Amino acid sequence: MKSTNIKWHAANVSTEERETALDAKGCVLWLTGLSGSGKSTIGRRLEQMLLERKTFAYVLDGDNLRHGLNADLGFAPEDRRENIRRVGEVSALFADAGVVVIAAFISPYRKDRDAIRQKLGERFAEIHIATSLQACEERDPKGLYQKARTGEIGNFTGISAPYEEPLQPELRIQTEGKSVDQCAEEILQFIEKQY
Repeated sequence: MKSTNIKWHAANVSTEERETALDAKGCVLWLTGLSGSGKSTIGRRLEQMLLERKTFAYVLDGDNLRHGLNADLGFAPEDRRENIRRVGEVSALFADAGVVVIAAFISPYRKDRDAIRQKLGERFAEIHIATSLQACEERDPKGLYQKARTGEIGNFTGISAPYEEPLQPELRIQTEGKSVDQCAEEILQFIEKQY
C-alpha cells in the first residue's frame, strides 16, 4: 500500500544556484547495451577521466546496485522495470546534486529508458554501447552467455530475453576495434559539447 502522508520538500537552493556554487551541471549519461558490451568498463574509465578534469562524476553500475538497493529484485520483466525505475530515481537525485552520473545498465526496454528521459529532460543522454552479440559472447567476462546458451540462466538479455536497441540515442559508441580509452573519449567529447 502506498502512503498518502508524504510531501515533496523543495530545496532552499535552486538548481541554478547549486550549479553556480559547484561550477558543475549534473546530468545522467545512460550507458545501455548487452551484457559484455563494455558499459561498466567504459563508464569506469570515463569517470576517471572526468575526475582528472575536476568534474564530479560517479558510476552507478548494474551489478553493484543489485548487491544493495535492488537486491530484492530478480530478472523477470517486471523486476527489470523496477530495477531501472529505482536507478532512474537515484540518478535524478545525483544529477540534481551536480553530479555527472554514469549509469551503466543493460536496461533492455525502451519504455523504461524513455521514462527516465521524460523525468530528466535535457539532463538525460542515452548512450548506446553498440557491440554485436557475437563480440559480447566472445568477451563474455562472467561466462554468462555460455550459461544462458545451455539453459542454466533464464531470461538472459540477447539470448532468451529481448533487448530493444535505442532508436535515436544521443550517442552511439561502436566498440569493436576501439580501445576503452577511445570509447570513453568519444563520450567525453559529447559531454564537453552538450553540457
